[in-house]
Amino acid sequence: MSYQHKNLAGGHWGKLSFLEQMANIGSEVERALNWRTKNNAGYAQKAFERILELIDLTLESTVNFAHLKEITRLREAIVDYFFGTNQFMSTESLWRNYFSHFTYAARRNY
Repeated sequence: MSYQHKNLAGGHWGKLSFLEQMANIGSEVERALNWRTKNNAGYAQKAFERILELIDLTLESTVNFAHLKEITRLREAIVDYFFGTNQFMSTESLWRNYFSHFTYAARRNY
């Protein structure tokens, strides 16, 4: 598999805390949402691919069952929002709000 985040895929991702991982996923979600708003489908698609890559790296590095449930549900909902029928009725503001908490918590721990 060809990774866009080669350093992270090489093992660095597993060294990050769950909060840091989620905050980084949130950064990619922000990028995808911003490119979508600017009607740049190509860049939004690339950001979405990076989202899935980071989610999958998180799934590989997570041993906590509660985190596994959170990440698998997140993956399902984010795919549904960007490329599905949006059956979960997600909104741009919902995603921004959801990830802002992880970003705040990750920064607070430094």
